[in-house]
Parts: sequence; structure tokens; C-alpha cells
Amino acid sequence: MEPEYLFVYGTLLKDFESDMSKFLERNSEFVGAGYFIGKLFEISWYPGAVLSNDPDDKVYGHIFKIQNPQKTFQVLDDYEGIGDTGEYANEYTRTLIDAYSNENKSIKIWVYIYNNSTENLKQITSGNYFERNT
Repeated sequence: MEPEYLFVYGTLLKDFESDMSKFLERNSEFVGAGYFIGKLFEISWYPGAVLSNDPDDKVYGHIFKIQNPQKTFQVLDDYEGIGDTGEYANEYTRTLIDAYSNENKSIKIWVYIYNNSTENLKQITSGNYFERNT
């Protein structure tokens, strides 16, 4: 079985001060920084990203190699609102996409894609959650 990778761009980023980012660090191996073709939006105190067809639209984040994917993704899916229960039901979908390392190497990777309208949301045009004022 091929290793499973996860791309994160918000509250799961390496060194982000949250219980879930620390959970991810304990259950994965940090691979490095990268990006995928998409747009990043400020949802609330956290971001959401959607895919784009414009190669100039980039969402920047971190790539992790997941250990014990079944267990780890079960916890992360609950956190990200995958499924039809809870306050944030179906807010995101876990989607397999092509992302790129900073060396421009393509990798098949899971990412949590925002599953609601972005019409009235502020876009983070830098594509970087830590640079959300631009």
C-alpha cells in the first residue's frame, strides 16, 4: 500500500498552537512545505480552501506523511466536519488532489476542501493563512 499524505493550510499547520495540530504531529511525519492550485478564504477563526483552475491561484501549507491512516483520518475527519452530524456537519470534504512540494514535485495528497459557498467570504489573496491580512 502506498503511503498516504495530507496537505494542511490552517489550524493543522506545523507549529500551530492547537490540540489537533499537535495530534497530527504525533501521528505523522512532516515532509515539508508546498502548495496546491486553489483559493483560500477566511471562514471564521479558521480558513477554508477551494480548488481553482487558475494556476496563479495557490494555497500554501504543509505536507505530512500519515501514520496509521485509518485511525488518524477518523480523528481529523471528525475535527474537519466530515459527515452529517455535529455543529459543522459537511463543512469540508476530504479530497485527493495533486499538490506540489516547494521543489515543484507533484504528489497525490489528501486535503480538506471547504464545502460551502465562498460568495460572502474574504479571500486570503496571499494563499498563506499566516499572511491573511493581504
